[in-house]
Amino acid sequence: MAKLRITWTKSAIGYEERQKRTIKALGLKRLHHSVEHDDNDTIRGMAHKVQHLVSVEEVE
Repeated sequence: MAKLRITWTKSAIGYEERQKRTIKALGLKRLHHSVEHDDNDTIRGMAHKVQHLVSVEEVE
């Protein structure tokens, strides 16, 4: 199954609390931290909501 590598690239300061909670729910702890998740609709949706704060790449 494909995986997504999500990297936190921009600070969440000044953004809504909802977006900060999404960052934490993805498992990101600090700037430039990366996590890998299975590629599914839920994770893609969360990444899409904070697409201005993270970078997403597909990993095999």
